Amino acid sequence: MNKNITAYLCAMLTVVLWAMSYIWADRLLELQIPVEFFVPLRMFMAGVLLWVINRIAGFSMHIHRKDVLKFALLSICVPFVYFIAETYGLYFTDSPTITSLIIATNPIFAMFVGMLIFKESFSKINIIGVFIAIAGLWIVTYTSTETGPMFFLGILILFVAVISEVSQIAFTKALSASYQPSVIVMYQFLFGTVLFLPMFLTKGIGSFEPGLYLSWKVLYPTLALALLCSATAFTSWAYAIRTLGVARTSVFLAVVPLVTAVLAFILGEETLRGMQWVGLTIGLVGIYLTQRQQKKI
Repeated sequence: MNKNITAYLCAMLTVVLWAMSYIWADRLLELQIPVEFFVPLRMFMAGVLLWVINRIAGFSMHIHRKDVLKFALLSICVPFVYFIAETYGLYFTDSPTITSLIIATNPIFAMFVGMLIFKESFSKINIIGVFIAIAGLWIVTYTSTETGPMFFLGILILFVAVISEVSQIAFTKALSASYQPSVIVMYQFLFGTVLFLPMFLTKGIGSFEPGLYLSWKVLYPTLALALLCSATAFTSWAYAIRTLGVARTSVFLAVVPLVTAVLAFILGEETLRGMQWVGLTIGLVGIYLTQRQQKKI
């Protein structure tokens, strides 16, 4: 019971930090800092921090030969493919609303992965809860918006992002029995940094301006993304996956946009309408139902 409580707290901490990541990343984008600059830097800083923590904690960082491919595929899925697909999907759809809605279908795909691959069992009420959570998310994020000329290509690319995220969760679950969560995430980020290196050395630093890039208004959100949203959040996420399973953990991803909306409201960056508060409530009810222990199907 204590392990489950800790895992739920870790999942909720991850949700809050990832919700804040949108706000911090948006500040960097408003300063016209390229994604190819701050994402690899974020990954590298988080990987180095976790290496230091793992050394101090005395965790084994040896990778078994049979797991090398799993670690490589994990890093390819997230951060590499996911961040590229999410960014370009948003670019082609020209709609943050549609982007967030498609990314929020993650729990549905993850539930099937959990049942088919890891033989996780769920009750009817758990499955209904996923769709209620998605419905609540739709109400909160729905706005009237125009779509870009390459809208359908963007939709396909966003589903690539969803698949890569679900695959990342599956690989994390497969590795969690043999490695500490912080070790898994450390290699995920360090390998991911190597994959991003060509983009960082070209587009990332192509327009490097020391006065801007080394200023506190750039360093602060970058450090927050690296230390909190990457090192801390991904480690707590890996622990939650190991304890709660693939599907029950991934359903928390559906509430990230809801938490983002609330935080933006608290910080005075966005005003929520009455129906959005209704959607928020529905989403939280859906999350609760996904965790109910009932007769399994």
